[in-house]
Amino acid sequence: MSCTDPIADLLTVIRNGLAAGKKSITVPHSKMKMGVLKVLKDEGYIGVFEALETKPARTIKVALKYGPAGEQVITEIHKVSTAGRREYAGRRDLKPIIRGFGISIISTSRGIISDRVARQQKLGGEVLCIVK
Repeated sequence: MSCTDPIADLLTVIRNGLAAGKKSITVPHSKMKMGVLKVLKDEGYIGVFEALETKPARTIKVALKYGPAGEQVITEIHKVSTAGRREYAGRRDLKPIIRGFGISIISTSRGIISDRVARQQKLGGEVLCIVK
């Protein structure tokens, strides 16, 4: 894994884990990844996740979620902001994804939250990724 964009690496590991049908994945620990995973769990896209005290560095174990027939809960997940080009959205620019069946994950002054919560709190911020 590269250290240039940890959120992009997290999304890639989730995408690859789902494609391979894995029950869980493990990624290197960071506060930002924990924030993104908390939003994904709160919105019902992943199962439980926990920080593990592994050597030489901490990791996060994430339980992936599948539907009753084994279909992926996350059909699409991609990064919006990149290291070279940040994408920001004001509170009025945040629109529902696929009529509310998808979410944007936003980094705001009050932490990492979903677009739904950002609209309720009248906040804007950096759009990290979109999940469908």
